[in-house]
Amino acid sequence: MSEKPSVLFVCVHNAGRSQMAAAWLSHLAGDRVEVRSAGSSPGTAVNPAAVEAMREVGIDISAETPKILTVEAVKESDVCITMGCGDTCPVFPGKRYLDWQLEDPAGQGVEAVRPIRDEIKTLVEGLIKEIAPGLSA
Repeated sequence: MSEKPSVLFVCVHNAGRSQMAAAWLSHLAGDRVEVRSAGSSPGTAVNPAAVEAMREVGIDISAETPKILTVEAVKESDVCITMGCGDTCPVFPGKRYLDWQLEDPAGQGVEAVRPIRDEIKTLVEGLIKEIAPGLSA
């Protein structure tokens, strides 16, 4: 892993889970971890319920936009974390791949998104301890 670890979060639409995970990692690790997110079939906008759920914890993701998953994004990342997008993430030697089994917040209200947000935070805190142990989450 590089001196400054890099993480790519991937979900289908890059509109909910991966956006929340990227925001949590950026919030908790600051600039000490490089953060990317992408989708195998990006949506047109970030899920409003995800935006609201993150706003409730003081993190603004309203300006984010879904991005397409590229081979370059995978190549440039030390850790690739998928969330419900199956085998769409290209696999390269030397990369660490994780699959987080998380409910899809698409089409759900903020009440249903809150527990997903909180589960993602817990997973991100564990990830920080693994890839950047000197950081406190």
